[in-house]
Amino acid sequence: MSATTSGVRGKVVSLLRYPVKSMLGEELSCVWLTARGLLGDRAFALISAGDGKVVSAKNPRKWPRMFEFRACYIEPTCPERAIPPVRITLPDGRVTTSTDGDIDRVLSRALERDVKLAAAAPEQPRLEEYWPDMEELPHRDTVTEESMPAGTFFDGAAVHLLTTATLGALQKACPDGRFEARRFRPNIVVQLDNPVAGFAENDWINHVLAIGEEVRLRISGPCPRCVMTTLEQSDLPADTRILRVAAQQNKAHVGVYASVVRDGLIRRGDAIRLEQ
Repeated sequence: MSATTSGVRGKVVSLLRYPVKSMLGEELSCVWLTARGLLGDRAFALISAGDGKVVSAKNPRKWPRMFEFRACYIEPTCPERAIPPVRITLPDGRVTTSTDGDIDRVLSRALERDVKLAAAAPEQPRLEEYWPDMEELPHRDTVTEESMPAGTFFDGAAVHLLTTATLGALQKACPDGRFEARRFRPNIVVQLDNPVAGFAENDWINHVLAIGEEVRLRISGPCPRCVMTTLEQSDLPADTRILRVAAQQNKAHVGVYASVVRDGLIRRGDAIRLEQ
């Protein structure tokens, strides 16, 4: 291990799960981690009836209201039981569940486009991504079609981890911006005992992170950010500087992706350490 990774320790300060892709999710005190990530994470998604693509806030020109919906499970999840129904709160405050017979009609009316709520991903899922007009980005003012991991509703990996040190580095670069974890939709937020300046997770790639006594994650790569980070959600205002600052400071990477080496239960407050 290098000098920057040796002795890395900290604790889990937040656990976040998003039952329906691109909707707001739920914060948890504990959750089971499986080979497919946090149990129940992105277990559902909306599918566009017109083209069969996965509905995503990555294209806010087409799907501008996704962050006005919130999803949570009606009861706790457990590996020994099937995933429970999901409860969806609509922009107008009404509530529906995945077991409602007219769920597709209700969601289609709210989004003003025909959609279907799916609990199984296509073999080759695809989504659309809008790239804002920024010099720092590879594409400008255009929409691209992106492939997703086969048979899942994930963008790139089963687990997304972020440190408060990285949020602090972004905040320092733009003091009047609001660089809160929820903008970046991580699963696990970690606070380091001795945070280093800059983007701590960059040095963790290809290392194993231990969480508590059971869970082990292999950090697989950086998490590239998109226009979703700039969108309004709840009390967070729309702010294009969020993505621009991330691009200027760390090649638009915020946090890291990880795969599961050993599953188990994660709790808020669990100790973390970099093992190898």
